[in-house]
Amino acid sequence: MSRGEQLMVPEPEFESYYGRPIIKQPTWKSPDVPLYLFLGGLAGASAVLAEGAALTGRPGLERIGRYAATSGAGLGTVFLIKDLGRPERFLKMLRVFKVTSPLSVGSYVLAPFGTLTAVAVGSRITGWFPRLGRLAGLGSAALGPALATYTGALLANTAVPVWHEGHRELPVVFGASGAAAGGGLATLLAPAAESSPAVRMGVLGGAIELAGSVGMEKRLGMLAEPYRQGKSGRLTQLSRALTVGGLALTALGTLTSASHDSRGAGGSAGRPGGALSSVARRLGGAALVAGSLSLRFAVFEAGRASAKDPKYTVIPQRERAQARQKVPTRHE
Repeated sequence: MSRGEQLMVPEPEFESYYGRPIIKQPTWKSPDVPLYLFLGGLAGASAVLAEGAALTGRPGLERIGRYAATSGAGLGTVFLIKDLGRPERFLKMLRVFKVTSPLSVGSYVLAPFGTLTAVAVGSRITGWFPRLGRLAGLGSAALGPALATYTGALLANTAVPVWHEGHRELPVVFGASGAAAGGGLATLLAPAAESSPAVRMGVLGGAIELAGSVGMEKRLGMLAEPYRQGKSGRLTQLSRALTVGGLALTALGTLTSASHDSRGAGGSAGRPGGALSSVARRLGGAALVAGSLSLRFAVFEAGRASAKDPKYTVIPQRERAQARQKVPTRHE
């Protein structure tokens, strides 16, 4: 437009396409899918924690990790099938393996993971086939990281703006959040004397989850608005408050325990200092689990909000088109 000319027609605002949103909202249902995302991360991290406990001679921690991995995989499969509508749809996903499809890869991770964790738990309970149980435990631990992170790649592989544009961070955030949940649950339930690896996993996972989600929000810019507004914004704030609280309580419990031990109390939970450290760590573990669960609901609702509002689809497309026009070609 030359100097002095006035724009007679305002810039168009894309609100719909023949009365419909520009992209379809996800057909996945809530709470089925957010719970599936959460349980997959919890199960994957718990399997890794359980195998580490088995290798270092922590039977109480191993037991909690095995049960959490098996229960998470089983319940997650139930919620997935419930969302799909019919069980045979899950079986159909196993007919073809596609490396380029996160859903296909995830199905081939979830099915053997659930089987291996069940075998490991069954062997531990009955005492039968101990070598087979150990191999199954190793196998589930090997698949655990993939199970904890693939759901982030699954969301990023959609056309939903907030999910798609967050493809760099979502798998990392989901994996870290799974570690926070797995470590937090074991910190809550495992014997205090064996819980130090769970505490470390929960704290590290929670810290990376916070850093990753905040970094993703900053990088997304305008697209991060759903993480600050409405239902998804409230869930994001809740998730971060719980995670920060969990980290603080866990740190308080650890420091109190160390101070108590240094005075020669031996870490006894029956004495005031030991009881305080145990309660603080267990409350911190519970908060980390709740924060991880809230994160999955926050990400899910933010995606739905971004799919509903056309500006999150149109404005980034315009910006990318303008950026391509500014890039000189080889012949210029």
